[in-house]
Amino acid sequence: MAREDLHLSDQSLLMDIEGELPTRQQATVRSHLEACWECRGRRKAIEDAIAEYMRFHQREFEDKLPPADGPRALLRAQLAHLAAKAPRTRWFILSRWKDWALGAAVCALVVASFFVAHWLGARWSAEPKMAAFSIPDPRLTPGAAVLESKQAVCSQLNIKNKAVTVAMQRQVFEEYGISHAAPQAYEVDYLVTPALGGADDLRNLWPHSYAAQWNAHVKDVLEDRLREMVCYGNLDLAVAQKEIAENWIAAYKKYFHTDQPLAER
Repeated sequence: MAREDLHLSDQSLLMDIEGELPTRQQATVRSHLEACWECRGRRKAIEDAIAEYMRFHQREFEDKLPPADGPRALLRAQLAHLAAKAPRTRWFILSRWKDWALGAAVCALVVASFFVAHWLGARWSAEPKMAAFSIPDPRLTPGAAVLESKQAVCSQLNIKNKAVTVAMQRQVFEEYGISHAAPQAYEVDYLVTPALGGADDLRNLWPHSYAAQWNAHVKDVLEDRLREMVCYGNLDLAVAQKEIAENWIAAYKKYFHTDQPLAER
């Protein structure tokens, strides 16, 4: 059995809302509505769409009408008088139906635009983040050292940073909320460099951005300077470790006497 044989048509529901049903059909439609929850729901949806459409147009043209006192009040009275006298023909009903259909289309477009914007926003937020980290979050990377004496530090034969494993790199990126970032954009850097006794520990690692002004290459220069000062007896190891862990940029400015990174040599 076709759907239209089981339920009322949209046109019948609209005519019922407008009070345009012939007398002989009113009882049949009302009886069907009492027994059919689906048709009652469709009728309510049509009523809501009409009400929203009328509110939309009322807001749109409210400011264009003359003031309430005087001409505007007269205009309203004239319109009400004409509406009361005008016969409601099938052409009138068809015109109103087209207006409501247009209004429903506008509402549907607004709703669709909302969901598209929401989807784009969600997609944008899911894109890989390219945060530029120059200084680590002290809650995640407070710094850690394993060598605490000048002799132990300065007697090391290999002072190069130990390569960070891929698994540990992923863990660092996840902790900093950039798990989808391009690895080549960062150096998983030691806060306290092993050349100054720094530990091979997650607490001593963070994603140091190559794109930042105070990038990993700039920090490398400071690390060399501090090790040189420690091993020549010009700086206490504990002080060097503390300053580079607390704020390596401030330490760079202090020991290079500049507010900007120096050009690479």
